[in-house]
Amino acid sequence: MSEEQPHSPWQEDIFNVLKQGNIRQVAYVPDAGHAHVIRRVHAEPSMRGIVLTTEEEGVAVASGAWLGGERAALLMQSSGVGNCINMMSLLQSCRFPFLSLVTMRGEYAEFNPWQVPMSKATQGSMELMGITVLRAERADEVEDIVSAALDAAFEGGEQVAVLLSQSLIGRKKWIRN
Repeated sequence: MSEEQPHSPWQEDIFNVLKQGNIRQVAYVPDAGHAHVIRRVHAEPSMRGIVLTTEEEGVAVASGAWLGGERAALLMQSSGVGNCINMMSLLQSCRFPFLSLVTMRGEYAEFNPWQVPMSKATQGSMELMGITVLRAERADEVEDIVSAALDAAFEGGEQVAVLLSQSLIGRKKWIRN
């Protein structure tokens, strides 16, 4: 069994908000920024982690979960938001509640220039699709912002995304062999 990688308290806060908010399905494309939450979801008997082949499948999973009487959240990286734009029309047409947590790339100390264009377009793209976008820049605000987004989605019937700043996740390094 592999040893769990160190995590920041805000990452555990996200898991706790999801659990306390009765999120039962968590769809994701594997991402280092969400790794702790993903591990915790898979270890929690009341939750189901669902690995996706592409992010737009997560919009369908979240919609289907709601139709089946459960709450779901979609975890993705900013580079995956562009994959979801067409599917997000389902959220508006059917007025499904929606919660997504998006780890940002292409901003703070980014080494990969391919991440930058979608990073610059993430918030605007989501807003154009009718999704309310909240942003967490500091560790001490993550819990409150994610909790507010969860309430807005599942109590208020909104579609909400929380952008988790790249500075929260930390610098990424390109490792050459």
